[in-house]
Amino acid sequence: MNNASPSDSAFGIPKGITEIVLLAGKGDYPLLLAQSARAQGVRRITAIAFRHETDRAIARYVDDVKWIYLGQFGAVLGALDAWGIKHAVMVGQITPTHLFSLRFDRMTFDLLKNLKQRNAHTIYGAACEALGQHGVQLLPAHLFMEAAMPEAGLIGGREPTESEIADIHFGLKVAKITSGIEIGQTVVVKEGTILAVEAYEGTDETILRAGRVGNGGAVVVKVAKTGHDMRFDIPVVGLRTMKIIKKSKTRVLAVEAKRTILLEREKLIQEANRLGICFIAMNTEDSLQGHA
Repeated sequence: MNNASPSDSAFGIPKGITEIVLLAGKGDYPLLLAQSARAQGVRRITAIAFRHETDRAIARYVDDVKWIYLGQFGAVLGALDAWGIKHAVMVGQITPTHLFSLRFDRMTFDLLKNLKQRNAHTIYGAACEALGQHGVQLLPAHLFMEAAMPEAGLIGGREPTESEIADIHFGLKVAKITSGIEIGQTVVVKEGTILAVEAYEGTDETILRAGRVGNGGAVVVKVAKTGHDMRFDIPVVGLRTMKIIKKSKTRVLAVEAKRTILLEREKLIQEANRLGICFIAMNTEDSLQGHA
């Protein structure tokens, strides 16, 4: 796969890129990225959207959209060929359980048949490699969104207590281990006890499960996997996450500084303030070294 060319802005936009394709999953992330890319000078934006996943509002933010079913990788390549665009961004989530109910075309079957393990890293990694062989460069998923990645420090809400700080550091350590062995990027801790570790059900269900087990008051820690692939493996927090935080009666949401994308940041801060939770970004390397 070709390497990205040098940047010509603080946002890391490779020189000469005026057209991109969004491989658009669910949620607001694809819509916000399209807006940001347009504001930063990308003249032509198209999207490959997935039925029963992608928000239909995507059509308002792009110049053209191709709707396909999950598992139809041949249709993805067909749309890319028709548009002739050589740079793509994989943005937004796919409902994990849907991967067990796909109608694979022959190209997708061939793509997956040699994978010894099937998880986000292997599946998306194989897709990235296939796109590269097809002459399409998959760009980092945070492209055009660097301003949404927080520095270390309190983002919103209240300061953490000493007990919560201890749980944050413990959660960071555990989450780095679990994500590194393809279990999950989110861990929920309460008073030194692990209530839940993210599995294939996704972050929201993990937080809700912890809320039921621990009767609220927990610390949620979300990190990027060690050695994560910036093309598809970046944690994202949006207003839906805050709704789940409220429902589960969580007291703290800790994310990894500079490796997490905050969607609609100001609204997230307002929600943290309203809910009275601690919303904080942690410098993981310093944290782990200081609390080994």
